[in-house]
Amino acid sequence: MAARRVAIIGAGASGLCAVKCCLDDGLAPTCFERSGDIGGLWRFEEHPEEGRASIYKSVVINTSKEMMCFSDFPIPDDFPNYMHNSKIMEYFRMYAQHFDLLRHIRFRTSVCRVAKRPDFAVTSQWDVVTESDGKQESAVFDAVLVCTGHHTDAHLPLHTFPGLERFEGWYLHSREYKTPQAFSEKRVVVIGTGNSGIDIAVELSHTAKQVFLSTRRGAWVLHRLAKSGYPFDFSYLTRLSQLLHSLVPLSVGSFLLERKLNARFNHALYGLQPQHRIFHQHPTVNDDLPNRIISGRVRVKPNVQEFTLQKEPGKGARPAILLSCCKLGKAWSRPEETYVTCDGFVVCPERCVAVHGLTPYGKFFLLCIC
Repeated sequence: MAARRVAIIGAGASGLCAVKCCLDDGLAPTCFERSGDIGGLWRFEEHPEEGRASIYKSVVINTSKEMMCFSDFPIPDDFPNYMHNSKIMEYFRMYAQHFDLLRHIRFRTSVCRVAKRPDFAVTSQWDVVTESDGKQESAVFDAVLVCTGHHTDAHLPLHTFPGLERFEGWYLHSREYKTPQAFSEKRVVVIGTGNSGIDIAVELSHTAKQVFLSTRRGAWVLHRLAKSGYPFDFSYLTRLSQLLHSLVPLSVGSFLLERKLNARFNHALYGLQPQHRIFHQHPTVNDDLPNRIISGRVRVKPNVQEFTLQKEPGKGARPAILLSCCKLGKAWSRPEETYVTCDGFVVCPERCVAVHGLTPYGKFFLLCIC
């Protein structure tokens, strides 16, 4: 009996381990990658590419290598605990080479359409239409894995900022941000206190004239290091801590962790006191923000209310506003009657799975396994 054919869309972190797991189970995977290389989100490019996530040059992952590595391919000992995006790409290349995954990937091939075959009720098969070098091709697959991620399209809610059309500076989304050089000696407003927003605000504070960090509802800021300098997640995401977390009420667990974070720096004094409890939202991780705030290089402000034409006396340089918002993108169109959505996880019981929006802790690369 011929091995069942599986179409995998995307050769990023999830796509790579999806190919490997299909091979382990005796399936015949074909991975379609629209760009010319693996890595997805973690492959830095000088200019944003349409249809692909974009990162800035200095990005360092917030998960330690002990908690993020593939279980069957540990990250080398000489790699840093928290890796720069270039080291993550190096690890992905090692992983793909070790398990001989590249021969199953068709680069510069876009998936145009995924549809049920006419005899789907009997065969559960899918028609997948792809395009490469201007030529379209159709193939039949027994299952489809969508591994395109959820950081593709910029969410730029300009309608929420009255008067923006009168603003004489310039604005952009964090997706377009790459390096801080263009912001030298400028007054910059960073809107949003997610991981990208705080990372960029801290980086810009070393070159910009002044950085203002605007937050609508505050943020709990975790740090990468725990006691004795060990990685925070490696130290606290243990079986014991998870057991205790399951035994105590959520409010008690929130109180204990919030007290620990406030012992490092009082979020209320620094203008970052959130309106939510720590376990109610995705946390922000940054080690340098308190130092940049206390030194005046980053000034925390509430939510932007309005833009006007008023200029400060003697200020000749135009300010730049950097909109650091959630990067939300619909990776593909899907027939709603076919799929079930649960907490951001879009699944189809009929041999099609979409990894689409989960934000877990630990080994997040393994989420595409089904």
